[in-house]
Amino acid sequence: MVHISERDLQLPELEFPKIFERVVTDKKVISLGPGEPDFSTPAPLLDYAKKVIAKSTHYSEPAGLLELREALVKKLKRFNNIEVTPEEIVVTSGSQEGLFSALLTALDPTEQVLVPSPGYVGYIPAIDLVSATPVFVPLREEENFALNPDVLKKYIVSKKSKVLILNTPSNPTGTIMSRKLMEEIADIVVENDLLVFSDEAYEDIVYDGAKHISMASLNGMQEHVTTFHTFSKSYAMCGFRLGYCSGPKKFISEMIKNHHYVTISAPTISQLMGIRALSLAPKYLNSMVKEYDNRRKLIVNGLNKIGMKTNMPTGAFYTFSNIKDFGMNSSVFARRLLNESHVAVIPGTEFGPFGEGYVRCSFATAYDKIETALERIEKFVQKN
Repeated sequence: MVHISERDLQLPELEFPKIFERVVTDKKVISLGPGEPDFSTPAPLLDYAKKVIAKSTHYSEPAGLLELREALVKKLKRFNNIEVTPEEIVVTSGSQEGLFSALLTALDPTEQVLVPSPGYVGYIPAIDLVSATPVFVPLREEENFALNPDVLKKYIVSKKSKVLILNTPSNPTGTIMSRKLMEEIADIVVENDLLVFSDEAYEDIVYDGAKHISMASLNGMQEHVTTFHTFSKSYAMCGFRLGYCSGPKKFISEMIKNHHYVTISAPTISQLMGIRALSLAPKYLNSMVKEYDNRRKLIVNGLNKIGMKTNMPTGAFYTFSNIKDFGMNSSVFARRLLNESHVAVIPGTEFGPFGEGYVRCSFATAYDKIETALERIEKFVQKN
């Protein structure tokens, strides 16, 4: 008889894998579910990959290619206002692997991670897999799903509280944290000796003149913050699995050990592409963001007309819509919409307990498909 660990058996059952399988196998389905750009990796990066493939057949050092880390030092200083050395960076197989390795480094079993909810679907299983405990901090629609410092304080009730996860711009809500709010949270972090895991996967995808600010750039915060980045969103490199983390030297050096045992090193060809990506002309990113912006306005206006109350996101490529008036929980709504109208959305409960009553739509989907999806959703809600 095959033995399965209790840890594995107790992982949350997610709707997303079932939805994704249906999207792949049923060509009638329009997917508003994907968390990745629908654009191809920029042609100069793909051309460069062809040139360096013969140099990519060996492992890199676990921390990542020195040339890439040196380039990331410059990027972090220029764009994020974070000053680090190459020894304070580890290159990872995407930011998800980076987060998992960091959780292994930071936490002993039963220690607590403060997780704003609704929040990224990958946080909770990663916390469970290291036998730590998620503590869900509610985000409110009427506050535009921004973390309320007074609410946060109420959930720090134990010396076991060790890590606070922040995600700005946010998946699934598209919220960007203001400098003032981050400064208030920073005071709480220092007062309670917390470590912040700052997930900045969507740092380049912002709208309406909004500005992304890294928590580690705030005065006195660098020793309290480990920052997670990825090439997946800004450079449409999801399949190449390339991310990186920066943080306090002692923490990063310990994290490299876990990273080594988890994955040895990030793919060498992806790291070489990452070096090239950092010097890529801005037009590739700018054209993506411009198109996302057009889709953002289309889908938000369309959903609100249908009666699915939706705040205008200022970052990332998601909407988070209120479906409480339709008499269904979020899982039933998403399942029925998929089966009856062939539109895939993600139920809010995938993003923690305070996501109930909402669904997430991705506008990393072609403009004409979004138009058709909105027509189908409107017919669905009119029937119900």
